[in-house]
Amino acid sequence: MSHNTSANIATADALTILLRNQHGIAAALEELIHWVESQGGDIAADNALAALHGLDSHARTLSDAIYQLRQV
Repeated sequence: MSHNTSANIATADALTILLRNQHGIAAALEELIHWVESQGGDIAADNALAALHGLDSHARTLSDAIYQLRQV
């Protein structure tokens, strides 16, 4: 199996962009969680926090895939 083909590089680059977008979404969600908590919306904040944990888990999966694609 060949490694670092141009298809692998393109895929890794695309996944990297998605990962950066995901980090931005997670940061925005975290800010909203803090605001919702400050407004007394504990249940909504808990639900948003659960979504944030899902984003974190998916970010790890994307990072692992990017690493595998970029291996020599």
